[in-house]
Order: sequence, then C-alpha cells, then structure tokens
Amino acid sequence: MNTIIQNVRKKVPLIHNITNYVTVNDVANIILACGASPIMADDEREAEEITSICNGLNINIGTLNARTIHSMKLAGKKAKELGHTVLLDPVGAGASTLRTKTALSLLEEIPFDVVRGNISEIKTISKKQGTTKGVDADCLDTVTKHNLSESVAFAKSFAKEHHCVAAITGAIDLVADSTTCYAIRNGHPMMGKVTGTGCQLSGLMTAFITANPDQILEAAVAAVCTMGLAGEIAYSHLKEYEGNGSYRNHIIDAVYHMTDEQLEKGSKIEKF
Repeated sequence: MNTIIQNVRKKVPLIHNITNYVTVNDVANIILACGASPIMADDEREAEEITSICNGLNINIGTLNARTIHSMKLAGKKAKELGHTVLLDPVGAGASTLRTKTALSLLEEIPFDVVRGNISEIKTISKKQGTTKGVDADCLDTVTKHNLSESVAFAKSFAKEHHCVAAITGAIDLVADSTTCYAIRNGHPMMGKVTGTGCQLSGLMTAFITANPDQILEAAVAAVCTMGLAGEIAYSHLKEYEGNGSYRNHIIDAVYHMTDEQLEKGSKIEKF
C-alpha cells in the first residue's frame, strides 16, 4: 500500500458520484481531501456525458428514486464501455423492496469493480437473507472474532460470484477477492455517530481504485484503512466540548493529511 495515496494525488482522478443527497457534501469533501476531484450529476440527460469525462464512477442508492435509477444504469454502462472503474454502495438493501430490487438489478446489468456495504446489505444482495436496521447493519449479522472464519468465506464467495472486490464494513472490516481476504480493525466507535461515514468511504474508495486500477484489491484495502485510521486520529484531536460535528470535520482533516507512510504504519490488517 506504499504508493496508493501518492498515486491518487499524482493522478487527481475525476470521480462521478450518483450518491446519497443526505451526505453528498461530505462525499465531495472526502474525495477532495484525498487528492481526487468530485463531480455530482444524477440527471439522465447528462449522466452518460459526465461519466465520459470522468475516470471513475461511484453509485450509491442511499436516497433512491425512480429518476436516478435510470441515471445509474446509463452512467454505469457508459463507464464500463469506456473501461472506467465503478463501485456500488447498496445502502439500505433489505430495508425496502425497491432498494433490494434496484441493487440486484444494478448488479445484473453492470460489472462492478467493487461492491461496498455493511454485512446486512451484502448478505441481502447475495440472497443470504441479511436483515437491516434502516440503513445500518443488524446486530445479528455483525462480524466478530467468533464468526470471522465464516464471514471471510462469505466475503470471498460473494467476490467470486460477482467477479468483484467485496468490501464489507463494520466493527471488523473485510475486503476480499475470490482468493484473498483482509480483515481490518481500524476505526473508532464514534464514527457511528456521524451520518455518512460509509458514503464517504465509498467516494474515497472509488478515488483509490481509480488511481490504482492494477491494484484494486490493495486500493480498496487502503481506502478502508485510511478511513478507519482517520477516525482514530480524529478522535484523538477532539477537545473537551467537541462532539460529533467537530469529529466529522476532524475525519476529513485527517484524510487530507494522511500519507502512505502513516497509513502503512497505522493499518491493522490480517490476511486470510
């Protein structure tokens, strides 16, 4: 991972985001913080055109509607036609029939490089009957040290089935292709008190994989470690009366200042 961030800052990839309007500003800022450039466009009349001038595409179904579903498919197909990297964040899959059907339809029609979500979302779209709590993972699905081996096997299986990298985030993060899985233990519990850290990670990860197309698994791992480590650093900088609003800003600041050397030293990774 010793050149992943350096490559992002050197190449400054332009990332097209069709994303959650609750967190769209934070997604843009985290992409800028890591050294890439964001553009947000979800109208079907420009989705393909905008994707054509970009290097990577981040599709997030967090605030889904019929209009943007069509735009997602147009942009996704155009991106793959052009050889761009594409990431899917199936936010809330399992919470409603529309979200689940849309995520499955996108997976069927677009060959994604990475699918990133919590364990319940990924189980749902793998038809393993995951259960969600709104847009959060159900506690019954949580990856723990007790079910880690089973969860690693599931991540590899999902990656193999969908010919992608599976990035499953939670208390223990899993990033896998069909043969290798990394368990990552960076992060801080307070990250759960900030809306959109998952959406931010998807934008960050899209920038990382776009700048490192020959190292997609490693770049996805680096993105998860970067976000988790930023959460740890941000918490260490909180002052006595600062809360989750300040914490959110400190996370973005930590990503802005992150170096490959800092990432290499601070990452907590186990390979399976």
